[in-house]
Order: sequence, then C-alpha cells, then structure tokens
Amino acid sequence: MIYDLIIIGGGPAGITAGIYAARQKLNILLITKDFGGQLNKKAIDINNYPGLDGISGLKLVQKFQAHLEKQKIDVEKDEVGKIEKTEKGFSVLTESKKTFESKAVIIASGTDPRPLEVPGEKEFLGKGLSYCAICDGLMFQDKIVAVIGGGNSAFETAIFLSKIAKKIYILEYNPKVNAFKDNQEAVKKMGKAEIITNVTLQKIEGNSFVNSITYQDRITKQEKTLKVEGVFVEIGYQPATSFVKGLVDFNERDEIKVDFETCKTKTPGLFAAGDVNVGRYKQVVTACGEGAKAGLAAFEYLQKL
Repeated sequence: MIYDLIIIGGGPAGITAGIYAARQKLNILLITKDFGGQLNKKAIDINNYPGLDGISGLKLVQKFQAHLEKQKIDVEKDEVGKIEKTEKGFSVLTESKKTFESKAVIIASGTDPRPLEVPGEKEFLGKGLSYCAICDGLMFQDKIVAVIGGGNSAFETAIFLSKIAKKIYILEYNPKVNAFKDNQEAVKKMGKAEIITNVTLQKIEGNSFVNSITYQDRITKQEKTLKVEGVFVEIGYQPATSFVKGLVDFNERDEIKVDFETCKTKTPGLFAAGDVNVGRYKQVVTACGEGAKAGLAAFEYLQKL
C-alpha cells in the first residue's frame, strides 16, 4: 500500500498538518512515538494560545488529539529511523524495522533537549538531573534546585518548581536572561529564585544523588560551588532530524531550511513544519500555523502529480 501522505510527528505541527490534509480526503499515515511532543513536558501553563487562556500543555494536547481522532487517519506508534527517496515517492523505515511508502512526507518531528555536555551530566541523569520538571519535579519537595538556562523554558520551569522546591537558582551563560518580561516578573514575584548570570557550568557532583554544581563566573573567572539537590536543564533544544540527512538542507543548528510560504524542502514532495524548521520563534501557535501550511501544500503537490 502506498499512502498519499506520511506525517512524521504527533506534536502541534504534525497534528495540525493531519487535520488539514485529512479534510482534503487524502490517504494519510501519521507516525509518532507519542502525541504532544515537548508540549507534554515543557508547556506547564499556556496563556497565549488564542481562545484557550490558562490551559496546561497536557490538556491542550488532549484537545488536539481528540480533534485528530475524528479524522480518517492511520496512526503508527513508532519512531522513524530513515527516509529514502524512491521512484514512487518516499520510503519511511521505522525503528521497529517497519517500512511504509508514500507519495509525499511532512516532517514534524520536533526537538530533543540540548545537553549540557559537562562532567556529571550523564552520570546523574535520573539521579537528581532532569530535562523535564513536569515529569520529575515532585521528587524535589522542599529541596534546593538549580535551573540551567535563562530563556522562557527555564523561567517556566522555575515557576512550576516554586510550588515544590524550597529555593531555586537560575543560572544563565549570558550577561542577562532573555525570557519574556511576564515570565521574569512571575519569577520575581514568587520570591524563591536567585538569578545568576555570566555563568559557565563546570561540573555536576554528588554521591548516589546530585549534591552540588560548580560554575565559573565569566567576568571574574572565579569558580563557585552551589549546594543543590536537583538540576533541571533548560538550555534549548536540537531538532530531531537525523533520519532525513541528504534530502534537506540544514542551517548551523541542524534546523531544516524551507520555503516559508509552503514549508517545502529542496526535495519535491518533502515538507517540514514546526520546531524542526529554521525559525526564531518556537511557539505552539507558530507550529500549528506551519502544520496547516504544510498540509495544504502537500495536497497541492499531490494534485499536480
């Protein structure tokens, strides 16, 4: 069986692409390990999605998924290992060694957390170090924790942890944080966080569990150690795009270069939408917008075949 369209990813971009493409009566397969992507793990409280003010990431995903399930779309719970161009279109190989074929593909695989790459990170993963406050935050009741990063994800993590932890350090590499002003004001209001800028993290230490982090002040070059019982890494994300190398062009951050009008890549019939793309603003609403464009553009492409 050859599908009209395969969509890779079950986050906001992939789900929206599926909804729009299904309305055009295409034969569609959506491949995803789980629905929601980073929205499940990082979007604690969403206040800027039109019409749904003050909704959790999990509840928004549930609404997206319920809408998708009303469409006639096949779903395969798996991860993609490789995409190949064929005479008939594309061949998609999953991690469980299944192969699916289609005439067009939309990549909406999202991102993975960017690692710190410092001593102790791998050793203490799951032993005090986490990339997901929603998943692991409750383990740190009345403890002192550190959040590494100064963007919106870091500040939203700190806001979430303020209901659990005793004290929170926010460590940022740059001279100032770049989180939105409302997030900065919320962190200041909660009164539990100490923001430290110009930081180069040196190492994470502990015994069976994290008990300290050491950083260097980038101005004074002095090393300092903080006693913490938890470390939450929020320094950004890297696109999940390794399976598509050779078929698309990347920028220096491994984001896929696309035509923003249609979300098409350099390979005819191959589209990309959401956080995998080149783009400054990684927001739920922009991912949905790109998913809609990709779904419609894929339909137009198929009409011309």
